[in-house]
Amino acid sequence: MAATAQDLATTRARFPGLGRIQDGRPCVFADAPGGTQAVDTAIEAMADYLRRSNANRGGAFATSEETDRVVGEARRAGADLLGCGPEEVVFGPNMTTLCFAFSRSVGRTLGPGDEVVVTMLDHDANISPWLLAARDAGTEVRWVDIRGEDGTLDLGSLQEALSERTRVVAVTAASNALGTVTPIREVVRRARSASPEAIVVADAVHLAPHRAIDVREMGVDALFCSAYKFFGPHLGLMFGRRELLERLEPYKVRPAPDAGPDRWETGTQDHEGLAALAATVDYLADVGRGFGEPGGDRRAAVTAGMEAIRAYEEDLTRRFLEEVAGIAGVRVYGIADPDRAGERTPTFAIRVGDHPPREVAGELGRRGIFVWDGNYYALAVMERLGLEESGGAVRIGFCHYNTDAELDRVLRTLRDLA
Repeated sequence: MAATAQDLATTRARFPGLGRIQDGRPCVFADAPGGTQAVDTAIEAMADYLRRSNANRGGAFATSEETDRVVGEARRAGADLLGCGPEEVVFGPNMTTLCFAFSRSVGRTLGPGDEVVVTMLDHDANISPWLLAARDAGTEVRWVDIRGEDGTLDLGSLQEALSERTRVVAVTAASNALGTVTPIREVVRRARSASPEAIVVADAVHLAPHRAIDVREMGVDALFCSAYKFFGPHLGLMFGRRELLERLEPYKVRPAPDAGPDRWETGTQDHEGLAALAATVDYLADVGRGFGEPGGDRRAAVTAGMEAIRAYEEDLTRRFLEEVAGIAGVRVYGIADPDRAGERTPTFAIRVGDHPPREVAGELGRRGIFVWDGNYYALAVMERLGLEESGGAVRIGFCHYNTDAELDRVLRTLRDLA
């Protein structure tokens, strides 16, 4: 992340995976929406934990006490990332597992006559848990549409879906398929106006590597993200408003704690992953400190770092949209206007002529450019756009360690294939 090529080279040196060579050329990692490369200090923290402190929690001996401290530091790091209290941070193997566990508990409070609202813009991990909870409770599901012309959430459709019977609103903070950034505060405002007791749940998995997150400012009741999407280990995080975490009853084993976020964490956690998570948040703070944020306040430094990342990525987004518009046969789904680059992340769902997405992704991969194809579990998006039956779309996703030269290489290759 950088204002100069030298700074960007320094940043890229922090990511060992970027050094991969294929056919004598560096690979282009344009697969960030499916999982970013891990920063060096996260890798080191994970290995160091396994070498030195590999023990379960709650024991009366040194390595167990060290593990307790690792978990506590990870909770503080998660709080600094999300803008909440450490007691509101819950860990799990991934966002999907956490959301299913949370929805199951929320589902116990639902019944006939209640309504659950989901959107067509979401990853299925924030749809299916709520569809199943509603099914089990005999609760009605209301769907929010997207605007086909630009892939944004249809706020008029949202308004029609809301009512005084709304009990849950599940919405994405940013689309992992189209890159659309959702106006979460406006969604929360409308949900609260229609039904003050509604629980608003945000999927921020795709937002987390691209924007600063402040759950208080958003006003959400629960929010999910995954560390492997923001330069860390395969690990899920959930923010839950303290009152909500204390009021709802989780499914857990009897000896597990009855208070705090621990009651939501089933089984032994990924302690080495938690050590890596703290190092990942420290890395984001280091980015902010590199742009002049004082070193004492990690939360402020993380916010500054994410703002610097956002600004750099907005330039990448604008450039890609400007230049891809001149490639005949390439269609961008979602926001395609370069002047609206700030409304989206540098994640682009495209089609190249009549070529099947898998064929295009395979050819890019053979040329050392790594991208995704298919629906990326954003099934409702692809169905809504009429793309699911023909293979979905090719997804090109950049992040703050990608360069202008890599962007140019991707564009040249697309010109060759179009």
